[in-house]
Amino acid sequence: MAFAADIKQFEAGLLARVNSTFQSVSESYRKRRDFNRTIRELQALGDRELMDLGLSRAEIPSIAYDTVYGTRA
Repeated sequence: MAFAADIKQFEAGLLARVNSTFQSVSESYRKRRDFNRTIRELQALGDRELMDLGLSRAEIPSIAYDTVYGTRA
């Protein structure tokens, strides 16, 4: 009987790890998708619109990164 309990405990632990990995990969995918979308939207703006926002084209990747992943330390 102890053997069956050990198998069920192993299965539960394995399932938790698989679920955690799936959630982590899913979150990474979502953040990367948001990062790419932010870059595309900022690049679609004209130079005048970017100037109005106080941005230059060279700052777009950095702004997108900080927006999606948080400000770097």
